[in-house]
Amino acid sequence: MANCTPFIKWAGGKRRVIPELEKRLPKKFNRYFEPFIGGGAFLFYLQHHTSSISDMNGELINLYLTVRDSVDELIADLELHENSSDYFYNIRNLDRDLNSYNQLSNVERASRFIYLNKSCFNGLYRVNSKGQFNVPFGKYKKPIYFDRENLERCSQFLQKVDIRLGDFTVFRDEVQKGDFFYFDPPYFPVTETSNFTSYTKDGFGLDEQKRLLEFAKEIDSKGGYFLISNSYSPEILEFYRDFYIDIIEVGRAINSKGSGRGRVKEILVRNYHLNS
Repeated sequence: MANCTPFIKWAGGKRRVIPELEKRLPKKFNRYFEPFIGGGAFLFYLQHHTSSISDMNGELINLYLTVRDSVDELIADLELHENSSDYFYNIRNLDRDLNSYNQLSNVERASRFIYLNKSCFNGLYRVNSKGQFNVPFGKYKKPIYFDRENLERCSQFLQKVDIRLGDFTVFRDEVQKGDFFYFDPPYFPVTETSNFTSYTKDGFGLDEQKRLLEFAKEIDSKGGYFLISNSYSPEILEFYRDFYIDIIEVGRAINSKGSGRGRVKEILVRNYHLNS
C-alpha cells in the first residue's frame, strides 16, 4: 500500500483526528463510502480496497478525476504557475467569464484549483453566491503547489476509487448490509460567526443537516454502518440522540486570527458498538 496524503488544504480537514476516527472504525466492513470528500485525509489513510467518494463541488470532483486519470498532464500544467499577486488574481478571476472559463480543459481547471488552494489566504476554499472563488491572495513567499511523488501515489490509489459528482445521497440506492459510510459535512455553526458552509454556491444549512440525519437512519435500517463528524452543539446532540455520541477535542488550524485557533469540542456519531 503506497503512502499518499491529501494534495490540497481543506478547512476542517481530518488529518489531525485520524487516530480518533481509526479507533472508531467498525471491526469489519465491506465497502467504504465517503461523501463530502474534501481533502480526503481519511480516504488516503485507509486506502480501502473498495472505496467510493462524492461531493457537490464540481471543481473538487474534477480535481480528483484529473489526479486519477491525467496526473502527468496535471503536473506539467502546475509547473507553469507563478507566485505573484497579479498572476493570482488573473487566475482567480477566470471564473468571472463563464464563456472563457468553460473553454478550459479539465486539466487546466484542476491545476487552477490546486494553485489557488496553495496560494490563497489560509488555504480556504470559498465561493460566493455565483459560484465564483473569492478568497484573497495569501502572500506566501515560497508556496509549494504540489509534491510530484505524492500526486503520483494518489493517482495510483485513485485508479480503483469510484468518484462521483453529487450530494451525500448519491449512493442511496446502492447501500448494502456491511457498508461503511464516513460523513464529514460542513459543521452546524456553534456561533453566528462560525457559519462557514460556502464550499458550493448552495451552502449547507439546517435542512441539509436534517436530510443527512434521515439518510443515516436509512443506512442503519439496511444494516450499514455510519460515522459522522460534526460540531458539539445542542442541535446536533439532539438530532443524534438515538445513536452513540463521542465527544472529542480537536485542534482548529484555520482561522483569520491566531487567537481563534486552538482546541475545540466536536462529536463523532456512530450506529454500532465498538469492537463488536
